[in-house]
Amino acid sequence: MTLTADDLGFAEPIDQPINYLQRITDYYLALGYDNPYRWAHYVDAPFTAMKKPVRQSRIALVTTAAPYQADKGEQGPGAAYNAGAKFYRVYAEDSSGNPDLRISHLGYDRTHTTAADINSYFPLQAMQRAASEGEIGALAPRFYGAPTNRSQVTTIQQDCAEILRFAREDSVDAAVIVAN
Repeated sequence: MTLTADDLGFAEPIDQPINYLQRITDYYLALGYDNPYRWAHYVDAPFTAMKKPVRQSRIALVTTAAPYQADKGEQGPGAAYNAGAKFYRVYAEDSSGNPDLRISHLGYDRTHTTAADINSYFPLQAMQRAASEGEIGALAPRFYGAPTNRSQVTTIQQDCAEILRFAREDSVDAAVIVAN
């Protein structure tokens, strides 16, 4: 018996992963920029070795999820892209609670995924549990929000500097960055 692609359960040819790099490059060119978007790609990545084991370290969570803003339109799971829900300044909030963060302001594949499970884009509960079970030394007292509507220069010079300042204030040893 000869098996075909249909017999194996393959997806339809149209059902391919989205090539985000090319999609955004094309988008910038369509906006009228005379040069394509240049992706940040470094020959060397900055790295600092951990000074102590994770089980003894204070870990921060950094997210691009936005605090819910009732006056900014639909932002719930399944919401269409909502640029009005974007935020433009780094923020820090108490990590001991259960904040209402959303991702409607981000461009993601809404056909093949959903924002129904906050833990998929903001794993604060998992980190709280890891801290209580001793998997990490402690969770930082605050988590930090990083804006997504920025140039690379602004992200590096302004946003990263602000997050680093918060992390130092909170005596953070390492951070988990969840870019959505």
